[in-house]
Amino acid sequence: MKEAFRSRYGPVAVVAGASEGLGAAFAAALAARGISLVLLARRAGHLSPLAGELEAAHGVRVRTVACDLADASWVEALEKATRGLEVGLGVYNAAYSFAAKLLDRPCADALRIVDVNVRGPVAFVHALAPAMRDRRRGGLVLMSSLAGFQGAPRLAAYAASKAFNIVLGESLWAELLPDGVDVVTCCAGAIRTPNYLRTAKGDAPGTLDADAVAAATLDALGEGPLVIPGGVNKLAAFVMRRVMSRAGSVRLMGKQTDALDET
Repeated sequence: MKEAFRSRYGPVAVVAGASEGLGAAFAAALAARGISLVLLARRAGHLSPLAGELEAAHGVRVRTVACDLADASWVEALEKATRGLEVGLGVYNAAYSFAAKLLDRPCADALRIVDVNVRGPVAFVHALAPAMRDRRRGGLVLMSSLAGFQGAPRLAAYAASKAFNIVLGESLWAELLPDGVDVVTCCAGAIRTPNYLRTAKGDAPGTLDADAVAAATLDALGEGPLVIPGGVNKLAAFVMRRVMSRAGSVRLMGKQTDALDET
């Protein structure tokens, strides 16, 4: 299985938003499958130790790029870091959010969400997918959220950005499938990441560890446009999308987001 995965999606993967939490879990899961890595994130102090650990544990090569994914110049840095490399997989895990009513925060905060969560994935795809399409081999992973299926009070801009990623991923899945490039969008529920643990008041129903989400997402490549890790989350998505009214789903999301500390 490891060799088949590497043959399909190797020899190099790019993970954006890789410094900790889910991004680091994706990096570790890919390194364990024999994939060398290019890791992007803002905090160089987190990236360098992670790269060293993965190289020592799995014998892969890891390059790091410290960059702010809200600043469009990161695309040039990525192109420089991947020059001469055959990138077979791209994982866009980077995201920005805040927990507050939209009008209680400066407009610039919401626009940062747009830059990282909306502009970022589009630029990421344009940077990596053309070469995959030419080789007729490769894969893309976009991270969305259960919040992207309906409105989410106190996460308005974030939820809207994740809805964008769902539609973007589904569309790319259909567009690139004939060219041999697999696309999957992960619609995750709550994940035990450092940021979640800082803001949440205990586990929400269906909360998963980051390594479980990363493994489920990578295993879903080639299986369809969307994956929802975890049985509880699959059931919640079905009920909120197919059983409850739209207004009821938004109200239920509001009860969940009320449990988040303001950030």
